[in-house]
Amino acid sequence: MARLLIPRSWVSSTKRTLRAQPVSPAAPAVPPASSSDLATTFDHILEETVNIMDRSGIRYAFIGGVASGTLGRPRSTRDIDLFVTPDAAEKALLAFQQNGFRTEKTNPDWRYKASKDLIFVHIIFRSKGEIYLDSEMAEHSRTAEFHGRKIRLVAPEDLLIIKAVAHSELMPSHWDDAIALLAYSDMDWNYLIRRARRAPRRVLSILLYAQSIDIGVPNWAIRSLYDAIFARGTSA
Repeated sequence: MARLLIPRSWVSSTKRTLRAQPVSPAAPAVPPASSSDLATTFDHILEETVNIMDRSGIRYAFIGGVASGTLGRPRSTRDIDLFVTPDAAEKALLAFQQNGFRTEKTNPDWRYKASKDLIFVHIIFRSKGEIYLDSEMAEHSRTAEFHGRKIRLVAPEDLLIIKAVAHSELMPSHWDDAIALLAYSDMDWNYLIRRARRAPRRVLSILLYAQSIDIGVPNWAIRSLYDAIFARGTSA
């Protein structure tokens, strides 16, 4: 079962962030008193999130820290990331607002936000690199246990690609998350190679690094991706 780790230093910084956000009307939240209280609150909000999304009928899957901590290594997370289709984002935001969450259209090009009791739920409908929750990704999503509850996650192959594209100097944790997915998840290598067309060089670099530290990446998968890039003159 995945473990949630919430740093104590985040509690006070989150309170400051929450006070600064322009949000829709909702009942005032009562801040938890400690990081352990915050972890309990996180689980409650996660359960409420699942219930809201299941009742809405919206196709969705978890990404971000919840998915990374379940499919890869346990790590701290400060929020809940949902992946939905662009045409469902408004409906999802409204569903949270109707259930007492503060809501805002934080980044209208790719993300909305709902919050309650210092916990943020990001409704993401476009990930970096023009990655969307398409039919193939939805079909490959899976259920797994997180804190005693079954939740739906994107497949580790799709999460790895999302992490590979999102990695940057300012967000180096995405690289670590991708490596952990290779170390702890059973990969469908054919599916990964096919989906990696969105960022073939990024994915290839992660596979090579993982193999260099003795993570079991098959040579044929690396060769297939290498050939797809260089033998065919891929420009990505």
